[in-house]
Amino acid sequence: MAKKVVTFGEIMLRLAPEGYYRFVQADKLGATYGGGEANVAVSLANYGFDAAFVTKLPKHEIGQAAINSLRKFGVDTSHIARGGDRVGIYFLEKGASQRPSKVIYDRAGSSIYTASREDFQWKEIFDGVEWFHFTGITPALNDDVAAICLDACKAAKEAGVKISCDLNYRNKLWSKEKAGQVMGELCKYVDVCIANEEDAADVFGIHAANTDVTAGEVNREGYKDVARQLADRFGFEKVAITLRESISANDNNWSAMLFDGSDYYFSKKYKMHIVDRVGGGDSFGGGLIAAVLSGYDAQASIEFAVAASCLKHSIEGDYNMVSMDEVAKLAGGDASGRVQR
Repeated sequence: MAKKVVTFGEIMLRLAPEGYYRFVQADKLGATYGGGEANVAVSLANYGFDAAFVTKLPKHEIGQAAINSLRKFGVDTSHIARGGDRVGIYFLEKGASQRPSKVIYDRAGSSIYTASREDFQWKEIFDGVEWFHFTGITPALNDDVAAICLDACKAAKEAGVKISCDLNYRNKLWSKEKAGQVMGELCKYVDVCIANEEDAADVFGIHAANTDVTAGEVNREGYKDVARQLADRFGFEKVAITLRESISANDNNWSAMLFDGSDYYFSKKYKMHIVDRVGGGDSFGGGLIAAVLSGYDAQASIEFAVAASCLKHSIEGDYNMVSMDEVAKLAGGDASGRVQR
């Protein structure tokens, strides 16, 4: 029987110009759906896990379209609360060369913003579940949603469910001080922490020495220190840190490190030419959860997670539409990109 995973957060309507058009050039926008925890649920469903996504969406057709986008990939949507007036929107302008990508949010007052603690029956939701995942984006929405996240973490712990969290700091949603305060409380319940090169510094003031992300420089020893500090502060079983070296908007080096409380495991590094980087971190989280639940050892887990995320950077949209076999093939060393006949 497939292992069951629950994720909780906001799914949004994504509106983006075609190709590399700028917002001011575009006369039409493509519509897809995505959001941190929804993206993780889709990844896990594609890997054969029983993945459920929990949120609140309006009863109207746009809310239904968001649900349908998840059902298409086999995600369980039965615990999604219905109500409120709108689906959050984000606009994406893809960067190229030295011009960065841009995201503009239009999500205030969305259904999840208006959610109440009574909308979610966590004891029922976590029945038979092995893993719960959320990100730092969700409690950033407002104090009520942060309280719902805390309810979920407490219920998951009571049910013996493993909890993972991607810190995912967004400065457009809250201040560093508020993030540190709220995430500090939530992280007491977390078993597996996922962060990037900036999250630990922004949320908890933990810095990697001798690292400049804008210059594309990564210091491995500095990240070891960050992972250990995070684990020491919160008692995490595992800390995963993604290491993105940004050469341009189109070209990044991508690798990651996993700390299991005693040893450090570094993945191989991929030189990526990017099609779409939004959802890249979520695909890493989905890959790591899949690997751990599949019983992979620490080195194999970090290799699988990074390979999954590398492949996502080649796929349009938020969702990572790859299989376990495709990820395993890349993680195993076949990075040629040759035609498969």
